[in-house]
Amino acid sequence: MLGLLARSNADRGRGLGVLAKPSPRRMNQNRHQILVRGGVLFSVALSALLGLPRPSKAQIATLTDESGRRMFVNANPPAIRLSPAKPRTTIYMPGETTFLGKNRPAVDMDRDGVEKLVREAAERHNVDPALVRAVIETESNWNPGAVSRKGATGLMQLIPTTAQRFGVNDVFNPKQNVDAGVRYLKTLLERYNGNLDLALAAYNAGEGAVDRAHGIPEFRETKNYVQRVQDAYFRPGSGRLENAYTRRSQIHRVVEPSGRVIFTNE
Repeated sequence: MLGLLARSNADRGRGLGVLAKPSPRRMNQNRHQILVRGGVLFSVALSALLGLPRPSKAQIATLTDESGRRMFVNANPPAIRLSPAKPRTTIYMPGETTFLGKNRPAVDMDRDGVEKLVREAAERHNVDPALVRAVIETESNWNPGAVSRKGATGLMQLIPTTAQRFGVNDVFNPKQNVDAGVRYLKTLLERYNGNLDLALAAYNAGEGAVDRAHGIPEFRETKNYVQRVQDAYFRPGSGRLENAYTRRSQIHRVVEPSGRVIFTNE
């Protein structure tokens, strides 16, 4: 009788095994499966949100660090390709009517029109058109409505005194702006005997700053400006005239161990 009771109790224990506490190994396996499924679902949701290809289960990998902690990572994340910014091929500026009654017509010029504008101004004042293009690219990135924090305006970023000096009535008019900018650039090249470094430095910082420094002023903005214009002018495919100007000295940026940044042409 006691044997039958013992077997009966054992049978009941087996029947109630589903309610028994699972072993630690079983609990770890369950956690593993939940984390893997959660990682897959997260990857699928993220891919759908970003419009990326749906990842496969093989992309989820398990890593264990030195402390024994287990991590789940995406072993083969989908590559995201960013298309490079397209260069500006046209210039556009909407028309405007001021309170003084002056009307400015809208400007919509394609690349051929822009090139013609630059070429004609460069030929009038005997300046390399490639240099004019390099200055415009650096100054305004071909935006005729550009205005700097210092009040420089237009394609060649003329300050009010320079615009007045060269008889500009509308600084936002591309033709007037480019013509005055080229005339000013020509004046600086003549003033500094064809020294491109000094002419560009004066275009950025002013003639007085260059004269006082007896060279390129120790302004980071000016040194960066001279470097950027010359990079654009001397790069392959710029269309510059051979032997029009030489790159007398290239400015280098040096960072010392202390963190101090130095610009030098040595």
